[in-house]
Amino acid sequence: MALITFVGFPSCGKTTRAAELSAQLALALPPHLSLVTVSDESLNIAPSVYDDSRAEKPARGALFTAIQRLMAQDTVLIVDAPNYIKGFRYQLYCAAREMKLRVCTVYVVATPELCREWNASRTDGRAYKPETLENLLVRFEEPSSMVRWDSPLFTIPWTEEVPVTQIAEALLTGSVKPPNSGTLAAAKAPSDALHVLEQTAIAMVSAIMDAQAATQGSGGLVTLSLSALSIQITLPSRNITLSELQRLKRQFVTVHKKAITLGTTEKGAVDWAEESVANKFVTYLEENFKP
Repeated sequence: MALITFVGFPSCGKTTRAAELSAQLALALPPHLSLVTVSDESLNIAPSVYDDSRAEKPARGALFTAIQRLMAQDTVLIVDAPNYIKGFRYQLYCAAREMKLRVCTVYVVATPELCREWNASRTDGRAYKPETLENLLVRFEEPSSMVRWDSPLFTIPWTEEVPVTQIAEALLTGSVKPPNSGTLAAAKAPSDALHVLEQTAIAMVSAIMDAQAATQGSGGLVTLSLSALSIQITLPSRNITLSELQRLKRQFVTVHKKAITLGTTEKGAVDWAEESVANKFVTYLEENFKP
């Protein structure tokens, strides 16, 4: 349904505002929607992980994994975490697009002086070390309504209330951006695709050599018998050597191996059946045969 990403300086009041928003959205949203908040605290991620970048990276990975797991069409997910890196917010945006969720960003604004004061007065065991706090303040990347992954952006100064009505409207009636090639999961080839690709190409080479011998190199349209298939190909009016066919076969197999092992986002269904591979090979050969 929707993803709400909270952003702000450390100890700026994000958790307090996230709790306020959750309580008020629970009254404003339809009953069929569930409201879930995921945070560093809910995942037992200690503030001390931000003392060291080597510890912070896996912690951020754990947060991202939890967010992906909780995303659903019947869930409004609130992410109450530092989220101070714009690259991480972009990751969240892409994951939301893949799930066809609405998104919005809530920027809780407080001055660095207030953040230092509130952090020093915390008694919940979630305070940052002073040097860590200063480091995070310097590294903070402010959200912007001009970029798609931070939009729509709701900015809440520490003296103002959460605009629940506007946020609820964005979640219920805002546009859902469809996935694009950058967010679509790659289609996976079947487990025997590599075997079918290699064996079909080998059989095609053998069948072409047999057809060429039967026509004595006159070329033209010929029909190849391939297992239970009949495949037509137009041969050039010259003698095609086995080494030339082997070279073209290797090139064809190499190109399509990449599509199998890395996945593909081609439009439409990707067919790795023997007949489809044979027809692809025919097209490749006809385009690469020299007159």
